[in-house]
Formats: sequence, structure tokens, C-alpha cells
Amino acid sequence: MSDPVRTLTLGYSPCPNDTFIFYALVHGRIDTDVLIFKEVLADVETLNQMARQARLDITKVSFHAFAHLRGSYCLLRSGGALGKGCGPLVVAREEYDMKDLRGKTIAIPGDLTTAFLLLRVFDPALKDRVRVMPFHRVIDAVKRGDADAGLIIHESRFTYRREGLRQVIDLGEWWEKETSLPIPLGCIIARRELGRDLVQKTDALIRASLSYAFNNRDETKTYIRSHAQELDDSVIDQHIQLYVNAYSLDIGEDGTRAAQELFRRASEQGIVPPSSQPLFVEA
Repeated sequence: MSDPVRTLTLGYSPCPNDTFIFYALVHGRIDTDVLIFKEVLADVETLNQMARQARLDITKVSFHAFAHLRGSYCLLRSGGALGKGCGPLVVAREEYDMKDLRGKTIAIPGDLTTAFLLLRVFDPALKDRVRVMPFHRVIDAVKRGDADAGLIIHESRFTYRREGLRQVIDLGEWWEKETSLPIPLGCIIARRELGRDLVQKTDALIRASLSYAFNNRDETKTYIRSHAQELDDSVIDQHIQLYVNAYSLDIGEDGTRAAQELFRRASEQGIVPPSSQPLFVEA
């Protein structure tokens, strides 16, 4: 007797890196056996909040959000966004040093984003006057003068200069110099109650979906563009090239150490709770 069909909710963002990774999984291009994945597309900060409410079986979240969810969710090895040269930037209209921003207003793309966690780890005093907004509104808020500076992520790092803004700091570059580790931005997590076998099977399917995308790039483009209509092809390509890499196939030892180091620093500062739970379900 065959196993019954199982439907799992799968959250990921409409950003090009995620639609590239999950294209094959949700379009029947790989064999998922008895598993059906019901996709939920939303920006990462929305997914962070949905995961906090335990509304998704498997989902993309920021590593910052995962730090608060380790009791109920475990980390998957595939599908994440880590790397070097891909961290969040602080940008402004004027030429500032970071110490100049103390007491000034900073627009941020969500209080559970890894970008905001990095900002707080860098200088805890910078959390005092933040304005939370969707990531795609940060640049405009800085341009209009609604904020003195902005914390930008995703494709905004490719477009801020043409909007007349300048970089104050690359927080990813700072992290790399501090730790010699990649910057852990986003990850895929699964409910621990799904059990080891189902979690590991899902992990393998995400890896297979990404491998399919690497081997069939042209096939993924229509799906990616349908969710990134405001981006031109060059920005889409830059986005995928920057955020999809070997760490997306497997977080590896360096990526695991990077997550652990980020959580250690953040918990020492009281930003996230400590946890004795292993990152991965198989541990």
C-alpha cells in the first residue's frame, strides 16, 4: 500500500533568488513522490512573522527570525542565502560615518531581518530611532528625507547609486572582516514536528530543485519575471548571481559556523534568546 499524499505549506519570497530555487519544485519538474507543496509567496519579513505564528511547514526566513524560532523550527541545509560580498548596506543622501547616525532616523526593512540584526550587533545605539517599512520603500524614504539613512537589502544594493544615494557602510564586508565567515542572510526552516525523515526528504527536494534550475536557467526566466516585473533582466541576473551559490546547495561547515557565530554574538547582547536546540533536525 502506497503512502498517502501529504501537502506541506512552503513559504518563499517573490525575489529572483527564491523563485529561481523553487521553480522546479512547484512546477512539477522534479519527482516529489507523495509530497505536494502549496506555495505561499510573500516578502521575507511577512514570512518571518508567519513563521513566528507557526503558520508554515517549511519557509524562507531571515537568520534573525530563525534565532527566535529554534524551539519549533530546524534549519535545512539547502535553499539559503549566504555568501560574501552580498551583505546589507547602510546608505544616505549625505556623507556620514556610522557614528554620525546615532540619534538619527534609519529606515529598516523589518525588525526581524538579518540586516537589522547586523546593524544592532555592529552598534546597539543605532536601534533607537528606526522606522520599519517594506524593503522596496527604504530608498524612497531616504531620498525624500523621511529618514536620514536607510538599511537596504535585495536588489536595492544594485540601484541605490542611480537614486543619488551613497554608501555609509557595507555591513556584510564588516562581518567578513570580523569573522572571516560568509554572511548568513536567509535560510529555509522546517517545523521540527514534521520529523527527521520528512525534513530530510524536503531538504533533498529543494537541493534537486536548485540543481534543476542551474541546468535549465532559460526555463526558469518566465516564472522569475512574472514575480519581478519591476526589475530589468540585468538586475534579475545580478540578484541570482549574488544570492544563489554553493551555500544555497548546502550550507556547509563555514555557513553553519557563520550562523552559530551570529547567534552567539546576538544572544550575548541580549538581542535574541539563547537556545540549546541543535540547528539541524538530524543532530
